[in-house]
Amino acid sequence: MKIVDVISQKGKPILSFEIIPPNRGGSILDIYNVVDGLMNFSPSFINVTKHANEVEYLENGLEVNKIIVNKRPGTVGISAALKNRYNVDVVPHLICVGFNKYQLEDILIDLHYLGIENVFVVRGDKNRYTFREFDEHKYACDLVEQIVNLNKGIYVYPTRYNYSTDFCIGVAGYPEKHFESPNLEKDLDNLKLKIELGAQFIITQMFFDVNYYINFLDKISERGINVPVIPGLKPIVSKKSLYNIPKSFFVNIPKELVEAFDEAKTPKDEFNVGVKHTIKMIEELLSSGVPGVHIFTMGKGDAVKEVLREFQNVF
Repeated sequence: MKIVDVISQKGKPILSFEIIPPNRGGSILDIYNVVDGLMNFSPSFINVTKHANEVEYLENGLEVNKIIVNKRPGTVGISAALKNRYNVDVVPHLICVGFNKYQLEDILIDLHYLGIENVFVVRGDKNRYTFREFDEHKYACDLVEQIVNLNKGIYVYPTRYNYSTDFCIGVAGYPEKHFESPNLEKDLDNLKLKIELGAQFIITQMFFDVNYYINFLDKISERGINVPVIPGLKPIVSKKSLYNIPKSFFVNIPKELVEAFDEAKTPKDEFNVGVKHTIKMIEELLSSGVPGVHIFTMGKGDAVKEVLREFQNVF
């Protein structure tokens, strides 16, 4: 079912998770071990992230060969496996970086054949190792437009037939702005463009102060954006993560949370601090009338399960 229909029909907030494919050489059993424990909380859908191809150099005898490799492959396969194993809606990520529009069209066709109705579109992160494909989309809005066209039967590669897909498209929102944007206003203009082109729901980047989400809703409402905005949350359960997450995701950590971690004496104390803060955020979000809660698992489920035990029968 399309995510926007799930939200409108369920009658109460929805719950969803995001998982990360295992590293190349890993097992899907690692994913199952996490998801098995989370299905007890009746998620409405599961996001599966997509990762960019990278350039690597491998020694082969006296030669050094340049190869293009994806260190976390399997997004489409994992999405199909989860859909089949748990009978749950899956929402695979699609990214622009490292894929040209013809490759993306092939992926979309595969997803359509698998009966997957929802996709989540992001540009994708870039670094000095990221492989840049010829004719790849520069921005997420370009990929949104491609999917909307495919929903109309317009293919980027000329075809004899023009069968239409019917994807529901989600995009990312950044309550504290995307780190590459010069300011929040410009970032919101870009978000509005994605909605105007046909995106139907938003999942936010993680944040750790509910006020960021509330202010974000006010600002997008001023711009006429009225699609569902699902807040994205990540439990921080160690002091190491407390300092690493801002480096990777460019988010602020509230003073009171930092102080609580400073007072923690043991790893168990740190775990409890993070769980307690996430529970408090969900309570505040639910009281504000959110359409649902989306939790980034980062491939781990213990903290998520501990948090959600406080919300039995809420979602």
